[in-house]
Amino acid sequence: MRTDAGAAGGTGTEAGAKTGTKAGAEAGAEVPRARTPSRGARPRAMVLDEVWRELDGVGPLSGPQGGPLSRTVKLLLDPLVIRPVLHPQCAGPLVTAEGAALLAALIHASADALRATAAWFTLLKQVRRGLRITEGNPQDLYFQLCFELAATQGPPAPATGGRTAEEALRETHGSAQGRTTRALREYLTDPAHTTALASALDTAWAARTVDPAPCVRPDEGREGGTPVEIRTVLDACPAGRSAGTRDSGSRDSGSRDSGSRDSGGRWSGAGGGAALARLVADHAGTAAGRALWGARREPEPAPSARELGLTRHPVPVRPGLGGGSASTSALGLPFDRTVHERVFTVLQTSSDRAGLAPVPELVRHEIARSCAPWALTDESLRVAATVGVQLALGLRPLGGQPGADGGTGAHRAINSRWRREAYVLQARRLAVDLAADASDTSGASGPGGVAVAEPLARIARELRTPWRAYLRRLWVRLHGRDVRDAPMTGVEELWNVLDGVARSVILDHRGRVRHALSARPAATEGTAS
Repeated sequence: MRTDAGAAGGTGTEAGAKTGTKAGAEAGAEVPRARTPSRGARPRAMVLDEVWRELDGVGPLSGPQGGPLSRTVKLLLDPLVIRPVLHPQCAGPLVTAEGAALLAALIHASADALRATAAWFTLLKQVRRGLRITEGNPQDLYFQLCFELAATQGPPAPATGGRTAEEALRETHGSAQGRTTRALREYLTDPAHTTALASALDTAWAARTVDPAPCVRPDEGREGGTPVEIRTVLDACPAGRSAGTRDSGSRDSGSRDSGSRDSGGRWSGAGGGAALARLVADHAGTAAGRALWGARREPEPAPSARELGLTRHPVPVRPGLGGGSASTSALGLPFDRTVHERVFTVLQTSSDRAGLAPVPELVRHEIARSCAPWALTDESLRVAATVGVQLALGLRPLGGQPGADGGTGAHRAINSRWRREAYVLQARRLAVDLAADASDTSGASGPGGVAVAEPLARIARELRTPWRAYLRRLWVRLHGRDVRDAPMTGVEELWNVLDGVARSVILDHRGRVRHALSARPAATEGTAS
């Protein structure tokens, strides 16, 4: 069962409310004031924990201390029970007394369904062990499936529950049709294949061309250190989105300058679309990707792959074949990932593995892809990465001048949205007060203050180099499109990807700040006791 999880989108926090004009002056931009939370507001996580402990029969969905598991909140409570988009009083890191009461009422109203969900989850794990299934994380795979079973059938029946659970498991895992992470690991470690695969990887890496062609034509010129064509595309991106797409997501058949391809696959459109088409035709993405291998012939030195946050090496090195263990929580930087890790992430994030190529073919294609410029094979996606670099280098969430490369419409749209985030306001304050906080030995901050300040300080440091997190996420999305043969078809689609990556980074930071703020009361109570 697929469910669109409603994100808790509140941004007003105590931290954001403390931002002063001094931080704005240091950042070089006017600082808007964050809204002060209403009196009596409590951390949402604390309210959730208290309400959850009032339920019985939900142990399989709970953590060791009795509170809800993080996946319980992410996969069950938020998208299926609380639904913060429909109940904004229950969204955000802090909730008012009214919001807390509504949140409690929604959870208690679904108590029977949650108990049945817990019972189905226990049964599915038992049947899973009997079927010797080891693929995937049971919580990720079964939580929402169990909620669906609970909603349609109630608790598992003693006579038929086991058979129903087995059918559900076979349907869930059978859809992969052999495209599993276990099959991938076995293929890469099979002695019958490893020698040939390693040889293919060596050959592909040695065959690279590290002598890039010019990124732009001699008559094209540069403006502020950025090729004019790329600036034209970045200027056209937000305009193309607003002209072609309504806020609700509906398409306007009269969109201007969408820069799409016609029925024959040729680029059409003027302005941004024509500029994007020219970049693709000139193989600008390939040239920029080759430049990251170390051979540069540009008027001004471009940032290295390490400076962009794509590798920890001075220049990208030959990727390894891998074949051991792999985990999404322990992946290397994009260019440092093994072939195993790259295919592993594709399998893990795919909702329909039947649409992918068989595992041996996935591996062979990934070997060729990992040795290509940008570690991508499609030219339109390489151009998207090149344009994304110019966008990322001009992002200034902490304020200040965007620089020579950051004065386009795309930069203004993302920077203005990012700077309105409450956690960014707190980061600006930390940029000014962090040194003073670090030298404070009076104990005023206390253990609770340290617990909150350190995650926020870490995010503040990340916001000084925002392009790194941005480009890592952008590469992951482009890589996924490359595996699925989904090229970039126009300026509007390019902007959907570029803007979507920015929103993803913002939401990730917002979630980490929410977690840090929610931890403050617990740390404070521990100190008081």
